[in-house]
Amino acid sequence: MLSACSRSQSALAPGGPQAREIGLLGWTMFTGGALIFVLVVALTAVAIVVPQERRRWLADGRIVMAGGIALPVLVLSALLGYGLFVARGQLNPGEPALRIEVVGEQWWWRVRYLDGSGGVRFVTANEIRIPIDQPIEFLLTSADVIHSFWAPSLAGKLDMIPGKVNSYTFSADKPGVYRGQCAEYCGAQHALMAFYVVAMEPEAFETWASHQTAPSEQPVTDELRSGQELFIANGCGACHTVRGTSARGEIGPDLTHVGGRLSIGAGTLPTNKGTLAGWVASTQHLKPEVFMPSFGNLEGKELRAIAAYLESLE
Repeated sequence: MLSACSRSQSALAPGGPQAREIGLLGWTMFTGGALIFVLVVALTAVAIVVPQERRRWLADGRIVMAGGIALPVLVLSALLGYGLFVARGQLNPGEPALRIEVVGEQWWWRVRYLDGSGGVRFVTANEIRIPIDQPIEFLLTSADVIHSFWAPSLAGKLDMIPGKVNSYTFSADKPGVYRGQCAEYCGAQHALMAFYVVAMEPEAFETWASHQTAPSEQPVTDELRSGQELFIANGCGACHTVRGTSARGEIGPDLTHVGGRLSIGAGTLPTNKGTLAGWVASTQHLKPEVFMPSFGNLEGKELRAIAAYLESLE
């Protein structure tokens, strides 16, 4: 239970105005429900403990009408009205400064940053970086089954449905790393379908975005060159793209700058040389039923070379 105290994925630790409104709505409804609960328990206790001759007033029809009908109608109507008011504000947060398309796939996230005309500026995966204090519109869909996009510290959840595009807009008002999760059961590895939203200062975001449009850096050491050659020779480019190389696959995540991401496998493991080697060798053990096969045929030296090459792609 103490894992919830990390606050990296908590609706009770809002990092933006939309999440703050949702959090306040939650606390308001919790408080209203708690007050009604306390009142009902108190009246129940009175009915049990107080002698009958001293609690005749409980049988008064006016008490029943007030406590059983009028009070619930007033409280629930007030909470409903407040909830609708908050929901209306969530739907009209302002003109977006940036549009990002997120496609849910089993079991990872394809992320496309769009330009002003709606074209794709660059593609990444499982990690979304945004500038703070700017409304960001998310266009959400799915390539296979129903998923649900949820970053609790930034906004509410929204379903991702095949053949349909749902959209909503939210922003972050302070830099930080916010964890998100698929909130709709989507198959065996649903629990390992996470993502990170990294909120950055606008200048830092523009620097990062400009770097993402560039092709991958060419290897500069023998180990990195060997890793690149092994990556291509073992057919990794049939599923993955590494811009600047012959790898042009679009089935799996774009790996052009994978070394600069916080995690691999959609939040399954942190990104480093050791986890990259383990992932390549034992994908089906670490995350069974994903489309990527395990490359158990590779020797340790080959795995280390491929992992070093991928880690260098920042």
